[in-house]
Amino acid sequence: MPRISFDELKAEFKRVLIKKGCDEATADLSAQLMTETSCDGVYSHGVNRFPRVVEYIDKGYIDLKAKPTRTDGMGAFERWNGNLGLGNVAAKLSMDRAIELAREHGIGCVALANTNHWLRGGSYGWQAADAGCVGICWTNTQPNMPAWGARDRRIGNNPFIMAVPRKDGHVVVDIAMAQFSYGQMENKAMRGELLPVPGGYDEQGNLSCDPKEIAKTWRVLPIGYWKGSALSIVMDLVATVLSGGRSTYGVGKLGSDEYGMSQMFIAMDATRIAGEDYLAAAVNEVLDNLHESARVDPAKPVLYPGENSKAIRETNLVNGIPVDDAVWAKIKSF
Repeated sequence: MPRISFDELKAEFKRVLIKKGCDEATADLSAQLMTETSCDGVYSHGVNRFPRVVEYIDKGYIDLKAKPTRTDGMGAFERWNGNLGLGNVAAKLSMDRAIELAREHGIGCVALANTNHWLRGGSYGWQAADAGCVGICWTNTQPNMPAWGARDRRIGNNPFIMAVPRKDGHVVVDIAMAQFSYGQMENKAMRGELLPVPGGYDEQGNLSCDPKEIAKTWRVLPIGYWKGSALSIVMDLVATVLSGGRSTYGVGKLGSDEYGMSQMFIAMDATRIAGEDYLAAAVNEVLDNLHESARVDPAKPVLYPGENSKAIRETNLVNGIPVDDAVWAKIKSF
């Protein structure tokens, strides 16, 4: 497996996007976001996802010329239409706008309709935290998970992100409503690995740690069982109603490919609201206490959400980003 430098990987993403008809500024932003995702170790939503981005461009689901447009708003809330442009660019610009509204009102909220896959949702949590804001965002998806008690998939695994700013490393939760995202399971399957805990059901209806068997049924396991199922349904409804866009059911009616989703972006100006000193002291007090936990395995520290990302990023910046041979060959061939 080759290790590719940050600059080289970004250059390849940008080269392909420009060749497909994207303007340079938009291609540079999208490529930067994808490379940062890969550098942080989230390969499933970065480099491994890029061939599908190109596929969706070729199918016409992603319009490289499209820009998000504001359609409505009141006070600290605005509605935007992604116009089926690049999903990660539309998401980044939406959080930018939520942060701007938070600077004015203390809180800002953008509901985005008719957009594409945002790749790593955590990117927009880190973006809000970098601006000194608490960030909350989520997206609906195609129907890819059964509701609790059901066999057929009618709800989405609807990724959810929450971020709290911290000078020495932001606290960022980036989770799907399924125990494992499909991207994570694809990564495990590519490497011939099992999941650490059951992630869904096999064809015999048994809980399984084998991502290949789970992929055959699409019966992924919601986090917290019925709780994750309920959260998925409510998050989908909020994003749909506030954006005026498609629900998970509506996305499913478009076909088996995933596009035209609805997303939410919320920013709260934590630095201004709490004060820089209190914000730092409160967060550090909680995390210091967490780090003093009695470990189950003495060799494995107890980490706060997002803590491991910094170490992975630093390693990959020095040594290069590991890229699967087949994926790298595919990208080079575009």
